[in-house]
Amino acid sequence: MSRRLLKILVLLFGHGLSSESLAETCVSTEARGLHEALGGGGCAPEVILIPAGSFQMGANNAYDDEKPVHKVNMEAFYIGRYEVTFEEYDYFCEQTQREKPSDNGWGRGKRPVINVSWHDAVAYNKWLSAQTKQEYRLPTEAEWEYSARAGSNSRYSWGESIGSNKANCLNNASGDKYEHTAPVGSFPANAFGLHEMTGNVEEWTCSKKTDTYTGSETQCTGNALGTVVLRGGSWNSTADYCRVSNRMRNLKGNWVNHFGFRVVRTLTGLHSAK
Repeated sequence: MSRRLLKILVLLFGHGLSSESLAETCVSTEARGLHEALGGGGCAPEVILIPAGSFQMGANNAYDDEKPVHKVNMEAFYIGRYEVTFEEYDYFCEQTQREKPSDNGWGRGKRPVINVSWHDAVAYNKWLSAQTKQEYRLPTEAEWEYSARAGSNSRYSWGESIGSNKANCLNNASGDKYEHTAPVGSFPANAFGLHEMTGNVEEWTCSKKTDTYTGSETQCTGNALGTVVLRGGSWNSTADYCRVSNRMRNLKGNWVNHFGFRVVRTLTGLHSAK
C-alpha cells in the first residue's frame, strides 16, 4: 500500500489502523499535517502547516520587552504539533552516539525532552535536515508567537484567563494535575492544532533576545555567544509567565529541567537555510 493511499485511509478510517502501522509509515492523521520518514529509519516529529497571514505581536499591558506591539506578516511554514519528546530525542542520541539527557526521574517516552541546551536543539534539527533532505530548525520568535496565538489576540489562545486544566503551569496557577512535565497531547490543541504552546516546557527559539522589539524577532541568530529567547512558560511558571507574548532569555549553553523545544520545517527546503 502506498503512503499516499494509507494517509487517505487514515483520514477516513484512522481508528482501524494500528499505531505500529502509523509509526512505520510516518503518516499524519491531521489534514494539514506532515510526518516525514527519516533516511535511517524512524520518523521526524509530526508538524502542522501554519497558513500565511499577519498578526499583532507583543502586548501593551505587559513587560517592556514585549513592546512595541507591531504588525508582523508571516509566510506559511510547518511547526511541531507537539514539543519534541524523549522518544524522538533519544533516538537521535542513539543514532549519533550522543549522551541522553536526564529525565529527572519523571519518565521519558512521550514526555517532552528536558535538560537540553539551545545547542542540543540546533544539533537535533541539523540531524533531521540531513535525514529528510529538508530544512528543519528552531522557530523564530515571530513564528512561535504567531503559532501560539492561532488567530487570537488575548493573553492565552483561549482567552484572558489561564482557566483550569488548560495548560501545565504551576498547579496553583493553572489547576492541572501534573507536578512536573506532562506527556505531549495532554491538553487541548489551539485553533492551529498545536498542543502545549502554553506551559509544560519553555521552548527554545532561534531569535536573539533584545530589550524591546527591533526586528530580530523575525530572524534566526548565528552560533555566536549570547542570549536567545525561550517562549511559552513551563510546569514551573506562574500564569503570567505562561502568556503567549511573554519573553524569557537564557544563554545558549544552559539547560535545566524546564527547557525543551519544538521544530519548524520550512516549505522551501534546504536551499533556504542560512
